[in-house]
Amino acid sequence: MKEIYPDTEILFVGAKGKMEMEKVPDAGYRIEGLWISGLQRKLTFKNLLFPIKLLVSMIKIKKIIAAFKPDVVIGVGGYVSGPALRAAANKGIPTLLQEQNSYAGLTNKLLAKKAKSICVAYENMGVYFQKEKITVTGNPVRNDIINVDQKRSQAIKFFGLDPSKKTIFAFGGSLGARTINESLIKYIPDLNASEIQVIWQIGSFYFKEFEDRLKGMDLKHIRHFEFLKEMDLAYAAADVVISRAGALSISEICLAGKPAIFVPSPNVAEDHQTKNAMALVKENAALMIKDSDALVNLVPEALKIVCNDDLRIELSVNIRRLGKPNAAENIVKEIIRIAQ
Repeated sequence: MKEIYPDTEILFVGAKGKMEMEKVPDAGYRIEGLWISGLQRKLTFKNLLFPIKLLVSMIKIKKIIAAFKPDVVIGVGGYVSGPALRAAANKGIPTLLQEQNSYAGLTNKLLAKKAKSICVAYENMGVYFQKEKITVTGNPVRNDIINVDQKRSQAIKFFGLDPSKKTIFAFGGSLGARTINESLIKYIPDLNASEIQVIWQIGSFYFKEFEDRLKGMDLKHIRHFEFLKEMDLAYAAADVVISRAGALSISEICLAGKPAIFVPSPNVAEDHQTKNAMALVKENAALMIKDSDALVNLVPEALKIVCNDDLRIELSVNIRRLGKPNAAENIVKEIIRIAQ
């Protein structure tokens, strides 16, 4: 938005206590916080607080909107989107929804009726939203993910890898994923025996525990990290990627054009990560292993793929076809259209 319209004023609204309250100011943008959270799936004290939180948030968001006077309000499906987009729509301000997943979240389904436009990442979202409001844009991701193949030599050097050996890149998001971590640590002897290299982002939540467990183990072909800023280089070096099936991770891997095994998290609303992964599996663009099966099957399956050139090429071609490199620009076009 800033590239096309440099004078654009942008205000973020987040949930107090959540990551965005630090990350957005770090990126140089202003953010206001609401006292809001989702409903728990069982009866808890937090659920009893929900109506109070919602009321307080509605009062505050009305004041924020009155002071900021936005031309468009954009929601991406988090808890904050509910009160923010409802308040905006009630004042006649155009609203846009961006649904990242192949399965629409409850908040977005409720807000869709009053939204002027709905940007989605997957085809066939008309089962959740009015078809005339839908634009298939894809999910916006960092520009450095595009054309990562051109960075392979740089990536090999950065990670200190052998260019003649195959490489697996495994990660479970910035916090990490225990199932993926446990699967890798169990099969370190097999990975070493196969001469396969591994780039492993353990994640901040699990790093200390696994760092201690890795002490004394032979890690000659394994590069492990708490967190990687250089995701573009990790993709560039990878022959196969192991990942959770979050919408943005999938969008990045599609653009990178890498053969992938997705291990959907079982701890997400409506099991939407499984639905995300299956959207690719149906196109023969990726493989999926259930979280409950990963400890036994994940690494053996990854080793099979990394050693099968024909399968890797087929998966790479198919997943690259699903990438949408112009997603951010296409969403901006919709924002401008409804603002006018």
